[in-house]
Amino acid sequence: MPTDVSIRDESIELDKFLKLSGLCDTGGQAKYVVQSGFVTVNGEPEERRRRKLVIGDVVAIEGADPVRVARRETPGS
Repeated sequence: MPTDVSIRDESIELDKFLKLSGLCDTGGQAKYVVQSGFVTVNGEPEERRRRKLVIGDVVAIEGADPVRVARRETPGS
């Protein structure tokens, strides 16, 4: 079961999400793993580091647990 990682907006670019989720430490590392074909989004290989992810998308890197894009809870919702 994927771990949820909350985002502030309705979408986020894949490379930024990889850093936010802790799957990658740097932007350079995110670029490398995406362009090298180590990343899947919703079970499909993804090589576009600027791909827009939306709430519910599941991202995985070979050898790491998958993470899901989640909506950040706001007070009063």
